[in-house]
Amino acid sequence: MGFFERNLTLWVLLCIGAGIGLGRLMPGFFQAVSHLELAHVNLPVGLLIWVMIVPMLLRVDFGALHDVRRHGRGIAVTLFVNWLVKPFSMAALASLFIRHWFAPYLPAAQIDSYVAGLILLAAAPCTAMVFVWSRLSNGDPLFTLSQVALNDTIMAFAFAPLVGLLLGLSAITVPWSTLVVSVALYILLPVLLSQLWRLALLRRGPQALETVLNRLGPWSITALLATLVLLFAFQGDVLLNEPRVIALLAVPILIQVFFNAGLAYGLNRLLGESHAVACPSALIGASNFFELAVAAAISLYGLHSGAALATVVGVLIEVPVMLAVVRLVLATRAWYERA
Repeated sequence: MGFFERNLTLWVLLCIGAGIGLGRLMPGFFQAVSHLELAHVNLPVGLLIWVMIVPMLLRVDFGALHDVRRHGRGIAVTLFVNWLVKPFSMAALASLFIRHWFAPYLPAAQIDSYVAGLILLAAAPCTAMVFVWSRLSNGDPLFTLSQVALNDTIMAFAFAPLVGLLLGLSAITVPWSTLVVSVALYILLPVLLSQLWRLALLRRGPQALETVLNRLGPWSITALLATLVLLFAFQGDVLLNEPRVIALLAVPILIQVFFNAGLAYGLNRLLGESHAVACPSALIGASNFFELAVAAAISLYGLHSGAALATVVGVLIEVPVMLAVVRLVLATRAWYERA
């Protein structure tokens, strides 16, 4: 894990402070930035999201799909958790906590937007950081690569219908045209571009690809942090007036992470999969493609929305929580292998 990734939570906290401060010092500038839109897509944020996503997708080898059958039970468990459990459990948790238990403590006008942001966060499984979590937990690298490639393929076709279904079930208006544009802009086009670029680099040898990945890594994280500064510049007044919003939004995210990680880990043990497969399976089952969630939330609901803030909370807690899951699966290896 690189220096930026290792300290991502610290950088996010600094971005909160920087965004709030800059938003109060230069409100006119950030208002002008918010109006730079085309087809409901904020152009500066869209550019930053591409700089964030493309280097991560460049790491994915879709040629690994032919190895999916090698760990069929682990693949099946992860797909079950990623696509049939996590999005629906998050929709249920968001409704329970945000619409009912926490509703008196949250801005009433943003309740639906918060729920939408949490749904977007859970609807796409993680793509890039999973490789780091897998390596830290001594996971099977071939399983991790094939699972990520399969999830990315499914996501290109299932993300929009799944989000539309869950928003509809949550009685939230579905902006279908903007949702489809977001999928094309933040999934299909980046996947196509990254894979064409990957093939061109591999023709020059594996070292060419590795060199480019190492150079682009800091740019990807920097783009994420710049996006967060913009978000918090617009959300600053909300946070200063209602600082408990972030803490309340974090509760359903934390519950769903540990629930889904535990479910995937336990199912792999029950089915007799190796610990090296169960670890990345649990981590992929629990983590989120927060870069896509942030981009989709901004496109669908705007920079000022509660949905954008909810996805940013996911970024804030992703690294420390996933490191905690890594420690748990490593600490329980003896118990796992007694099965």
